[in-house]
Amino acid sequence: CWQHRLRTSLISISRKIMEIKPAQIPAEEAIKIRDLHKSFGNNKVLCGVSLSLRKGENVVVLGRSGSGKSVLIKCIVGLMQPDAGSIEVFGLNIPGLSHKELDHVRSRIGFLFQGSALYDSMSVRENLEFPLRRHFRIKTRDEVDALVTDALEHVGLLKAIDMMPSDLSGGMRKRIGIARTLILRPEVMLYDEPTSGLDPVTAREISGLMREVQEKYNTSSVIISHDMSCVKRTANRIIVLIDGRCHAEGAYEEIKQSNDIKVKQFFE
Repeated sequence: CWQHRLRTSLISISRKIMEIKPAQIPAEEAIKIRDLHKSFGNNKVLCGVSLSLRKGENVVVLGRSGSGKSVLIKCIVGLMQPDAGSIEVFGLNIPGLSHKELDHVRSRIGFLFQGSALYDSMSVRENLEFPLRRHFRIKTRDEVDALVTDALEHVGLLKAIDMMPSDLSGGMRKRIGIARTLILRPEVMLYDEPTSGLDPVTAREISGLMREVQEKYNTSSVIISHDMSCVKRTANRIIVLIDGRCHAEGAYEEIKQSNDIKVKQFFE
């Protein structure tokens, strides 16, 4: 009868729906870059770079010095204007935003520079309080103290709260730099050579801390690095930047096993 046929059809449809795996549904993109170009005079640095960053993942951009990695990050946050191509962050076209709009986007992004970029004239406490004032998130004294304490506890440096940057080791400065970005609870983290200049032990600690930040705050991260230990520890996905283009892409083991000579050089 028709009721039986209808019931059979509904059961069949239900079974097919149950067979659909979550992985088949694409994750939302926090950053989407298409055909990005940037030159300085006759020096072509980025030559059609296209990449995406899905929410909750770490993407490492791997490349030799001078390959355009830092230029790419500066374009993402609007510190440099591309010559051509599109950059969308949180669905917004970065090159087309006003200064005020850019400032709002940047308040949702944590940026760790190579040198940590701490203000030498400010104590650790003052360095962490500065982003709250900079992005107009004025809090009560108790709220500010709680945010600063929480950020420093997360990186294991609450004891350094009243120290000056000049009194900190390189590893401590990196940790404080990360703590300062966490104050605003960023949705995206941008790391520019986060383990540069650090000894192997401290570099491993910083790499581990980056994964902890990803897991605790569900951040999406673009990590610029050529430190293969850091790359292995932090990357969900790797993009190899060669000659201003995305030359290869994949998980760590997939990239490591590549037979491409240009890719293999990073693992030798």
